[in-house]
Amino acid sequence: MNIYRVLRRPIITEKSAFLKEQNKYVFEVLPGANKHQIRHAVEKIFKVEVASVNVLTNAGEVRRLGRHKMLTSSIKKAIVTLKKGNKIDIIEGV
Repeated sequence: MNIYRVLRRPIITEKSAFLKEQNKYVFEVLPGANKHQIRHAVEKIFKVEVASVNVLTNAGEVRRLGRHKMLTSSIKKAIVTLKKGNKIDIIEGV
């Protein structure tokens, strides 16, 4: 799997801003990616050392639009903890 396809985008929310203070960064990842692939992708792309990776999947919700029901898409998120002294500069400026 291509390492540049594993990480889809950084997730910038209020909660992720609080996690950034603890040296943790949140990314949306491919649904088929595992922890080892995510760790390898973050280390190679951003040239940092990863301490741990936590993965969670948000299931899609059923939404109503009039009489019709539709399912929103599921996303898989990874919370990446970096070792002390490492930071990701691309996300820092946001």
